[in-house]
Amino acid sequence: MTRKFHLAFIFNFTPDDWQGPFGTGGSPWDGTFHTEVAQALERACFDYVIIEDKLMVPESYGGSSQAALKQAMVVPKHDPVPLAVAMGLATSRLGIVATLSTLAYPPFMTARLASTMDSMLAGRFGWNIVTSAENLAAQNFGMDELPPRHVRYEMADEYVDVVKQLFASWDSDAVVLDREKGVYADHTKVRPIHFQGKYFRVRGPLNTVPSPQHRPAFVQAGASPRGRVFAARNADSIIAIANGVRSMRQFREDVRKHAHDFGRDPDDIKVLFCVTPVLGETEQDARDKQARMVSSPEFIQDILAQTSALTEIDFARFDLDQPLPHKLETNGEQGSLDKFQQWGSGKTLRELVVDGAGGLVSSVDLVGTPDQVAERMGEVMEEVGGDGFMLTTPLLRLNRRYIAEVTDGLVPALQRRGLTRSVYSPGNTLKENLREF
Repeated sequence: MTRKFHLAFIFNFTPDDWQGPFGTGGSPWDGTFHTEVAQALERACFDYVIIEDKLMVPESYGGSSQAALKQAMVVPKHDPVPLAVAMGLATSRLGIVATLSTLAYPPFMTARLASTMDSMLAGRFGWNIVTSAENLAAQNFGMDELPPRHVRYEMADEYVDVVKQLFASWDSDAVVLDREKGVYADHTKVRPIHFQGKYFRVRGPLNTVPSPQHRPAFVQAGASPRGRVFAARNADSIIAIANGVRSMRQFREDVRKHAHDFGRDPDDIKVLFCVTPVLGETEQDARDKQARMVSSPEFIQDILAQTSALTEIDFARFDLDQPLPHKLETNGEQGSLDKFQQWGSGKTLRELVVDGAGGLVSSVDLVGTPDQVAERMGEVMEEVGGDGFMLTTPLLRLNRRYIAEVTDGLVPALQRRGLTRSVYSPGNTLKENLREF
């Protein structure tokens, strides 16, 4: 590699690895556990951590909420914003990205909240832009069902335009703090936006001062063709899931082409591919650990319950030892479904779960010692062309042992090879860290 690549981590405000031998009890609701994880990630010089979110109690798997609640799969899930504040105040360089759905927050509230967070975190805040992909979530906000995917993205494009204009409604030098003249802000540098679009009407201006980034970092995950266009138009960093190195390279090239078409510098967009490293003291140790995980009946049920929640397809109705009867479609997360079902492979449903040992978030297999995995990550990035990886666990469940394996085992192995940063750059904002290399 001629240049370093970026690292980020994704989790959600849910129970930790509550059934595992290294879990912390399943009640992380005071935020201490996740805050300590953020501090460990900062010590390892990650670019950012992202808090994923959903806005419903799943009922797709088996036609009820039983499996989701019994297994603590997707639910319970607490609000990411207070956790983002706690993690941000406990760190000083790590970017903190919170998920805010365009379904749930009016544009003015998103802009105001994001601006406030960016000021509180000294320029380290990011907004993970999601449209939400579940009818059950829509029904919590006065809708019968979600609009079709292409309409959701059309609405989201307009939504982001509103938010950008609200950030720009204050000039960067609007706050003058002139004590002698008694002027806090220059009213000529604060203006309404008078936005009237197809879906939104917002007068403005924003009533918060310009934050350190003025426009906080935008993060987005979109696997569908329309999602890629949206991400290329708006995002500073993209969360991507792919099937192997060739698919990773094609995804990145496609996004960069769209970015160029929008008049953006493709190098300003960092595509981070999700991976779920399995680390051991020896290669065999790591492979045995992976085998134990994927052969567990609990793991298989968890993956199916998670897939059902994301796609709103009831996978409990399919025979585990038979191929899926036909190619499935969803108005939910089509990219996750496509990755899971591997249409045309002829694999049984059980084999699909085991084959995707990283769950729905593994772009490439990474199993071995920290040095072996670090070497492989370097090879993959060289073939893909950049920009980095988004690390997590197959079910987004965490324990301190896994975090230590990553931050004290894998990352030092990457740093020894010069593949990732060992110190943060002088710039302190999230966007500056993303554009450092």
